[in-house]
Amino acid sequence: MDVLIAAALVVVLLTFLAGGVWIGLALAAVGYAGMLAFTPRPPGDAMAVTIWGSSSGWTLTALPLFLWMGEVLFRTRLSDDMFRGLSPWLERLPGRLLHANIIGCTIFAAVSGSSAATCATIGKITLPELSRRGYPEHMAIGTLAGAGTLGLLIPPSIIMIVYGVAAEVSIARLFIAGVMPALLLAALFMGWVVLWALRHPEQVPPIGERTTLAQKLAASRNLIPVVVLIAAVLGSIYAGVATATEAAGIGVVGSLIIALLQRSLPWTSFRDSLMGATRLYCMIALILSGSSFLTLAMAYIGLPRQLAAWVASLGLAPGLLLLVLGVLFITLGCFLDGISMVVLTMAVLLPTVTAAGIDLIWFGIFIVLVVEMAQITPPVGFNLFVLQGMTGRQISEIARYATPYFVLMCVAVTITYWFPGIVTWLPAKMIR
Repeated sequence: MDVLIAAALVVVLLTFLAGGVWIGLALAAVGYAGMLAFTPRPPGDAMAVTIWGSSSGWTLTALPLFLWMGEVLFRTRLSDDMFRGLSPWLERLPGRLLHANIIGCTIFAAVSGSSAATCATIGKITLPELSRRGYPEHMAIGTLAGAGTLGLLIPPSIIMIVYGVAAEVSIARLFIAGVMPALLLAALFMGWVVLWALRHPEQVPPIGERTTLAQKLAASRNLIPVVVLIAAVLGSIYAGVATATEAAGIGVVGSLIIALLQRSLPWTSFRDSLMGATRLYCMIALILSGSSFLTLAMAYIGLPRQLAAWVASLGLAPGLLLLVLGVLFITLGCFLDGISMVVLTMAVLLPTVTAAGIDLIWFGIFIVLVVEMAQITPPVGFNLFVLQGMTGRQISEIARYATPYFVLMCVAVTITYWFPGIVTWLPAKMIR
């Protein structure tokens, strides 16, 4: 019966999306239909309360602020300066500036803690530049879709906080445990770009004249404003001076100050940056609201908890248990956001995981990696929605571009399973 309900909801969702209904409205409509058909709870007031709650939280303020920072960087010389500074150092690396997406997302993930903010902000800076320089669109979008998920794994990560509270483990240890897997994932992404570039050298724009070390160092001066801005945002967080939301405000003010000092932000660009961030945030907020209501509907129907209880009743060996849980969370990711998956399933799954002898710190990173996969898995892969809004491409097309990075995430999960020290070594050394 549960399978039939899930299948029916998927069919309804795909029908709405195929009909051109806005994504957020489609998600809310599926939740409304699910509650109406399969629960006695009236959906109207629940929808109003859920949508208001999901769109009015203080922590969500960081998202539009980071988006505005990205718009400012995009509309001034700062984005071009970043590419001028990175370009000489990447010219000998196969794939060249495609690596800027991965490096940029890795750095910015340590600022935002949000996959959506990382994907949208870096995309605003890099996609127009990569297109202008002649890089293939499928690689530019694919690298951004994959690397954008690092916002969940690199601290500060909201989902790690939620898991740490649910599992009653040290959030500081979780933060530190995520660093090496994140670097592993970034290295795998860059390795794939290198392999692709070696196989398709004709699709990578030529570098022109090679630069000397002195020229590289001189070009690196263009990175100083961006590095100062990132240092201000990161430093304020890790020094305990500011929360992520307050740091986002620092980032906006810092980007505006740098742009004004460079005299590269006229009034029209300032207005366009503000309106661009507003439009993009409204798109993301509508999707968040629809996703939150769909999550509530799923909770009332009871599908996530019933699926988790079924997995717990199988009595599987640790390796097989993790495989089943991976499939379970990727499946749930077709309907729910990552935080909701953790909240709705951990109470049922944690006793089973503990009984199987699986380290809860390692399991937390495993959960984050699997949730990252769900971010680029249709039909409700959140990063796919963000990129669709930015590029105008179809979800299926963007998902196809992101497929290699989904596979690489599977590889990363396998590596951390066979070599758990990648996750556990750093917390053991740094946390007492």
